[in-house]
Amino acid sequence: MLPIVTPLELRLRHIIKTAGSISVARFMQIALSDPEFGYYQTRDPLGVQGDFITSPEISQIFGEIIGLWCVVTWQNAGRPRNIILVELGPGRGTLMSDILETTKKVSQEFINALKVHLIETSPVLKKLQKAVLKDYEITWHNDIETIPSEPALIIANEFFDALPTEQYVMTKDGWYQRHITVDQEYDKLSFINVPITKEESPIFPHQISNAKIGSIFERNDISEGIMKSIAERTRDNGIASLIIDYGHTQTQLGETLQAVKSHNYHNPLTDMGEIDLTSHVDFQALAATSESLGVRVHGPITQRDFFRTLGIQQRTTILAGKVEGGQVPLLLEGSRRLIAKDGMGTLFKVMAITTKRGETPAGFEFDLLGNQS
Repeated sequence: MLPIVTPLELRLRHIIKTAGSISVARFMQIALSDPEFGYYQTRDPLGVQGDFITSPEISQIFGEIIGLWCVVTWQNAGRPRNIILVELGPGRGTLMSDILETTKKVSQEFINALKVHLIETSPVLKKLQKAVLKDYEITWHNDIETIPSEPALIIANEFFDALPTEQYVMTKDGWYQRHITVDQEYDKLSFINVPITKEESPIFPHQISNAKIGSIFERNDISEGIMKSIAERTRDNGIASLIIDYGHTQTQLGETLQAVKSHNYHNPLTDMGEIDLTSHVDFQALAATSESLGVRVHGPITQRDFFRTLGIQQRTTILAGKVEGGQVPLLLEGSRRLIAKDGMGTLFKVMAITTKRGETPAGFEFDLLGNQS
């Protein structure tokens, strides 16, 4: 007797029965983006009633500071008269709304120069974005390739962590690829290791050359491909890109694939289509991809250092003096969470991309070791 499974798991089981085991990246792609049952295609995953909460939903200060960063970066680039503001994976539209509300207060010239483009594949989230941003002229895209080739500020907050990643396992016979199959004995999804064909064998970075048997290495070719497009656009058209996500600054071994449901960690091989799947971002790989294309990489630095340098504490104090008394504790707690040493402040990293001759962007004057740029 089959256990109770979701419609998406039934579909996945059929795919495996028909064509054989699938890679972890293919598994993530189906779980998140299946047109009928995929997680991001069928629901609003954000907020208290959802499965997780992102920084813009925690505090408006996050979006306000990003908005100010955009204005300053634009000013340092010579105030071009026509630019586009691009956000990848804009969630409910909260971050973009806060950016635009802030920037129109500080620079009407910036607003007049601006056209906004959002990259979103979820019909549910796109509907929410249209409601939140109803007062603005917005253009939506399914991928970055259809974005106009113009000077751009590109923002990606918690975007790369949800892109499908491959996993490889070191065995006594060398690197194998990790796949998902159906365990016939227990009638459930399970991991297996599959030999890598010569044609599909990736180039493994030197940082993991001494991997021990059983070690897991994650490689995200899709992330590197999108980073390539971002870097090329910044190089060829100007302005800058800002990447904010959780992950590690150095390429390293270790499994980071995780599932979340109702704000709790969950088994990634169960409840398919009803759980969020993510993995940690390899910022060193993204930086190397960018640098190979002739742009300048700034960071990564911790989110804590970035926002403290940009004055989050001072901004919090100012806002606390303007809101009603009952809102002050929520404001203070939200700001604290964004820069907490034992949480988001250090888990999340921030990286910027500029042209080769571009100025060091605000917030990146110092690196993780405290060295001045």
